[in-house]
Amino acid sequence: MSTPLLPARTYNQNHIPRKYTKGKRRLSIYWTWSYPWETQRGVETMDNRFSTMTEVRKVGWPFWEKPEYEAQSFLQGIAGTLELFHRSTLSFQQLAQETTGHPVAVFQRIDQAGFKLPIDERILADCDTLLVFGLDHVAGEEEAMPEEIAALKKWLKREGTCLMCGPHHDVGLSKDPKERQMEYEHHRDALVPRQQRFSQYTRSLMKGLGIPVWNEWGLRPAVIKGTKEIAPLTAFRDIDSKGLLKNVTSLSLHPHLPHYALTKDAGKDVRVLGRQPIDMERPHPFTQAGNTEFNCLLWLPPTAQRAGDIVMTDSTHFTVLFGVSESISNFWRNIATM
Repeated sequence: MSTPLLPARTYNQNHIPRKYTKGKRRLSIYWTWSYPWETQRGVETMDNRFSTMTEVRKVGWPFWEKPEYEAQSFLQGIAGTLELFHRSTLSFQQLAQETTGHPVAVFQRIDQAGFKLPIDERILADCDTLLVFGLDHVAGEEEAMPEEIAALKKWLKREGTCLMCGPHHDVGLSKDPKERQMEYEHHRDALVPRQQRFSQYTRSLMKGLGIPVWNEWGLRPAVIKGTKEIAPLTAFRDIDSKGLLKNVTSLSLHPHLPHYALTKDAGKDVRVLGRQPIDMERPHPFTQAGNTEFNCLLWLPPTAQRAGDIVMTDSTHFTVLFGVSESISNFWRNIATM
């Protein structure tokens, strides 16, 4: 049986706005990184950079030893790793398009060609759900401009909108090398440096929008004993009126997921829909403080000032890099139809 031809891929074109269809959401992804800054980090830099594709191949050997990932066909530097992230969301994009009838638009804050695209009306006008994937390093110093905050506040006044904020992990905040080593031995991912702090842009966005949440740590989820399957979520379905947890029992087994800590002024604005049990086999500062679970799915319902919803979960739950279960597919579908 012959392999079916995939649709032709396009590049270097302007976005074509999608027309509104009643009951069918239009989803967009916004990668918060500066592609040039991230990919041109020196490989001799120990911390706060992505792995090169060569490092990914070495650590994951022999999984990536396929013709399509060799130098003749695929970028071998840091750019290759960023392209893995792009490729890893294609399954989510396909499911979302099949569910809504609309293609998922994908934007980058600064793309490969150096074009900068802040969040403004060009992104928001034909968007109902905006997924902000916070994979910019703190060291990159990307900040949301006041005009972006104002544009998002205006957009969120439109009924039916949803902002999905996904700040990534914050590993190695402490200056104590022993604590950094403890964090590393807990998550056990050889591709993560002893300090890898993400989401400066997304943090500034959350601050500007008054979202009382902060991304902390990089925690390894527990697994079902005797298996490699992620342990089920502690789900609070009684407060999930949007149905985000419908037929969802677990998310992705990513080895270093952020804890979404609620700030002191959170009050009743934030509803914790899901908490993930932590792998307790190896110590971590967070578990040593008495914690056995971390916040992994939050919902901020509409308020008097905001008609739209805000959802928070890590961007890796929309990729296939760490496997795709029926539960994850259901979560994608719930996001696409909420």
